[in-house]
Amino acid sequence: MHIAEGFLQPEWCLFWYAFSAPFLIYGAMKIRAKMRNRTEKILLAVATGFIFVLSAMKIPSVTGSCSHPTGTGIAVVLFGPAITAVLSAIVLLYQALLLAHGGITTLGANVASMGIIGPFFAWITYRALKKNRRVAVFSASAVASISTYVVTSIQLALAFPATQSFEGVIETAIRFLAIFAFTQIPIALIEAFLAVAVFEQVISKLEEVSKVDVRSS
Repeated sequence: MHIAEGFLQPEWCLFWYAFSAPFLIYGAMKIRAKMRNRTEKILLAVATGFIFVLSAMKIPSVTGSCSHPTGTGIAVVLFGPAITAVLSAIVLLYQALLLAHGGITTLGANVASMGIIGPFFAWITYRALKKNRRVAVFSASAVASISTYVVTSIQLALAFPATQSFEGVIETAIRFLAIFAFTQIPIALIEAFLAVAVFEQVISKLEEVSKVDVRSS
């Protein structure tokens, strides 16, 4: 999913930076409130670590990009899409600078797909299914991953359409999606199972801590 450094034209780099900026500003404001609570700080660290570890496991795919889990499902469930955007941006910046994964010029585009639009659809999915927690977490994680790659396909198609027309963009996006699908659908399902397992462990530990706090008060 990470679009490589220098792969997009300057106008698209600027467009995706401008698109992502308001979401990151809003998310940063929400994180400031969370930082006052020790438990929330720990959960932010867990969610960020999950995004980093999973999104670093890349598999070569479409030219100029790659396939990998996104790891944003847990962050979406715990904090919503705005904070997830900031956590994803931090991870993507670190990977671009130190792991040569993605890039600075394409950071806005990568944040838009993995940190903003994918998590937004995941959040809608979770809200719709939250009566069954495990199903909701599983579905949200899978949707976050798959929708991220739909957006990446559209981003690449907009930059490199088969023809300079709406039909050319659609045709190219479908081609990119077809290639991504071979790797990304299995990856999304595996990631969803892992997200449920990790989320249940996190909830279990939180419940244990709550019991200890009650007994000691």
